[in-house]
Amino acid sequence: MRPSPVISAVGTGALAFGLALAMAPGALAATGPVPQAPVADDSASSMAAALERDLDLSPFEAESLLEAQETAIDTDAEATEAAGDAYGGSLFDTDTQELTVLVTDDSAVEAVEATGAEATVVSHGAEGLTEVVEDLNEAKAQEGVLGWYPDVASDTVVVEVLKGSDADVDALLADAGVDASAIQVEEASETPQTYADIVGGLAYYMGGRCSVGFPATNSSGQPGFVTAGHCGTVGTGVTIGNGTGTFERSIFPGNDAAFVRGTSNFTLHNLVSRYNSGGYQSVTGTSQAPVGSAVCRSGSTTGWHCGTIQARNQTVSYPQGTVRSLTRTNVCAEPGDSGGSFISGSQAQGVTSGGSGNCRSGGTTYYQEVMPMVNSWGVNIRTS
Repeated sequence: MRPSPVISAVGTGALAFGLALAMAPGALAATGPVPQAPVADDSASSMAAALERDLDLSPFEAESLLEAQETAIDTDAEATEAAGDAYGGSLFDTDTQELTVLVTDDSAVEAVEATGAEATVVSHGAEGLTEVVEDLNEAKAQEGVLGWYPDVASDTVVVEVLKGSDADVDALLADAGVDASAIQVEEASETPQTYADIVGGLAYYMGGRCSVGFPATNSSGQPGFVTAGHCGTVGTGVTIGNGTGTFERSIFPGNDAAFVRGTSNFTLHNLVSRYNSGGYQSVTGTSQAPVGSAVCRSGSTTGWHCGTIQARNQTVSYPQGTVRSLTRTNVCAEPGDSGGSFISGSQAQGVTSGGSGNCRSGGTTYYQEVMPMVNSWGVNIRTS
């Protein structure tokens, strides 16, 4: 699996830090008899139900998609290695169920296709587009510009502007020293907002309400969970069921990541609540799903919803500040869903940051990838 970028604002060294409880509050350890632990239901039909609803699939199509996607994740790891320095990104098509690996050198095509993936030659690739994003990140902010992200499918960087605004994209590109040929401009009807006032993956409380991301332990074996940084600052107290915790690390803006360390009654389970679809989904790994893959989100406000990954490494301009390296999806979410789990199959992907729209009309939601927290803070995701 290719490495994830390190969270730039995280201090050096491993942190006493862990993921938490994607389970019902009643499943937390308590004084006296311990309630029966939740049990995973990983049959294809369990996650497929949400995919049928949110992606308008038949039962057969949903189950077929999950199987194809699981195979694609394994193939992608092989193809990425085969491409070597020419690797330019990966795309999974939920309609054709085909994996395409982008390469910046046509000499890598044969090796990639030998793994079973399709290969397409591009000019910039993920690395080249990331350089454009980084140049834009250093430019002076322009009113009406909402953010930007690399679109590996079109091999361009998309700059989003608020519809009806006088956003000066030319000034942004000039300040960044970016060639306009690498850019496409798109309009958005709403300004992105963080989801912090009420929350769930399952809910925890810290003066407001936010959602648990994924259970984990730190290098000392201390339990806790990762969540969104905008949900609390370092030292903020947390309650979840009859358990308590504290924000031990929090980064926002810049990134949107945090770790809450349990201080009492934390029992970790490698599960994500499926809320309205019923039961729990187990977490068995942290392999990154390719762009285009189906992904599902769990949050205490709107429950369990699915969609697809649209792009990685998006910069988003929230009213509270700019956040970089987010992943863009068309999964809906609403205030209160912040910090909740994003999962593809049984692979942990990230924690909900913010977005626009709602679960009645649809919208765009961003998540903070989980692997930078693992790599930067030494978090061990609970996967069994």
